[in-house]
Amino acid sequence: MEYTAGHYDTIVIGAGHAGCEAALATARMGKETLLLAINLDSVAMMPCNPSIGGTGKGHLVREIDALGGEMGKNIDATMIQCRMLNTGKGPAVHSLRAQADKKAYQFRMKAVVENTEHLTLRQQEATKLIVEDQKIVGVQVVTGATYTCETCVVCTGTYLKGKIFMGEVQYEGGPNGMFPARFLSDSLEEAGFHLQRFKTGTPARVDAKTLDYTKMIVQKGDEIITPFSFETEAIAIDQIDCYLTYTNEATHRIINANLDRSPLVTGDVVGVGPRYCPSIETKVMRFADKDHHQMFMEPEGRNTQEVYVQGMSSCLPEDVQIALYRTVPGMEHVAFMRSAYAIEYDCIHPTELKATLESKRIRGLFFAGQINGTSGYEEAGAQGIVAGINAALLLDRKEPMILDRSQAYIGVLIDDIINEDASEPYRMMTSRAEYRLLLRQDNADLRLTPIGHRVGLISEERYQRFLQKKTAIADEVDRMGCVTVPPSESANAILSRLGTTVLKSGMPLGQLMKRPEINYANTAALDPQRPALPNNVCEEVEIQLKYEGYISKQIKQVEQFKKLESKRIPEGLHYHHIEGLRLEAAEKLNAVQPMSLGQASRISGVSPADIAVLHVYLENHRGE
Repeated sequence: MEYTAGHYDTIVIGAGHAGCEAALATARMGKETLLLAINLDSVAMMPCNPSIGGTGKGHLVREIDALGGEMGKNIDATMIQCRMLNTGKGPAVHSLRAQADKKAYQFRMKAVVENTEHLTLRQQEATKLIVEDQKIVGVQVVTGATYTCETCVVCTGTYLKGKIFMGEVQYEGGPNGMFPARFLSDSLEEAGFHLQRFKTGTPARVDAKTLDYTKMIVQKGDEIITPFSFETEAIAIDQIDCYLTYTNEATHRIINANLDRSPLVTGDVVGVGPRYCPSIETKVMRFADKDHHQMFMEPEGRNTQEVYVQGMSSCLPEDVQIALYRTVPGMEHVAFMRSAYAIEYDCIHPTELKATLESKRIRGLFFAGQINGTSGYEEAGAQGIVAGINAALLLDRKEPMILDRSQAYIGVLIDDIINEDASEPYRMMTSRAEYRLLLRQDNADLRLTPIGHRVGLISEERYQRFLQKKTAIADEVDRMGCVTVPPSESANAILSRLGTTVLKSGMPLGQLMKRPEINYANTAALDPQRPALPNNVCEEVEIQLKYEGYISKQIKQVEQFKKLESKRIPEGLHYHHIEGLRLEAAEKLNAVQPMSLGQASRISGVSPADIAVLHVYLENHRGE
């Protein structure tokens, strides 16, 4: 029986990593928010790897935190190991990655959600979007209840018509043993959305007691842990080791002998999987010349024997999985606790979205996470906070928050997915960001905290601490540019010990910092007037001085980028009426409806010649 169960400013469908960030953002911005989960045990669940961060992904988590989100704080409080990746390279690609205690991560985030003012959490399966005059007005759930709303954020992850594959075994199901969302796909199609099928997979979870770690290579965490959140002062924990081992020719023989039983090969799986996180059978087929592949043993928590076998995602039959795992050194007697599987699910084409993540089709309806064809907890959380912020700003009739490619990895992520029709699940990587030297994880607060404060997610107290840090960095950079190191005997003795060329004339300390042998710490003896500063300030000072030339060059590139972004395109422009535009370009531009000439230039299928034609048209019709 249908009945009206209540009215909310915002309804968030799905309580995964996108849904939690979206709901927390709207509630913290003062909007009465309803968060619907198909099962309350799925709130912030980690159905795949037990980790947060990684190359490119760590940047996203830092940016979520800088805007006022929760993911960084949550992993800081629940990690069991942490490492800074890519430290042998420049600071632009340094990325944090932490192993999580899966259940602790879930429980803490659920507690935060439950104790946030203006936020109501309910276990309900959303079945229908209620739309009137192309505006979202409510959501119906499986019990027949209808909740009315002003805005809605859809964060359904991999649940929409989810289907599990394990060899010949196939059945409807959600991730990690949950039920699938069976009806919402039909409602989206009725509303005019074009759906596509994507797929992802996960490896087996094995019993730690059946592993022989003496045959594996230990992977320890960093001695000094760098937190994800700018509000976390320090993390002191007993870290749990991970382990590395490898597949071999015997492993690959078993896989090749059973490919005819893989639904990836038989054609049963129609969804497209992530290129950068392939199954072990895909890796063996695609890289036939390789005689081994890496596997990492990642503990799933402090109070469980479950171990996640990173690198061995599969949808082969269970008996084949067990046989091939047992060919790996240290896994000869392995026992499974959960088998590997693939999951196929519905998602939308994100080109149907604005840069705010609001639908172009239905006012007040936003989408975030894997429903948008992306993969990963971090990508989901990043979209969730953007969608939540913009839903709240829309209710307040304020200008939306749009992060561009020069401001944030989040801006790169959203710009990519709304302009390029995804042919596979999108994964964030540092190589996708053309201004990555400016978008480092260390300076995410300098880039985004003022925006988080402006929208109301950064408290005044935190903002004042941020301003103090920002001033301290600027003052120290200026001071070091004014301190001259003389060519004295004592100074040159220090430089010789550091393995760098001695001075024949005085040199500003800031200039000396550009030498590869020199860092902020080892120049202390050359700088007796140095003030005592926090480590995060020292790190930022060193990067700004050492990479000053490269940073200046990239800032000039951003200025050129901004010129194209500033050339706005009127909403609803009919591109087929523009003489000189190719038919393909006109169709793509009509579909995406870019906001600026810059965005138009990044649409797949739109050439530089098309942009030149469009530029001339806009200049000739500027007054209209």
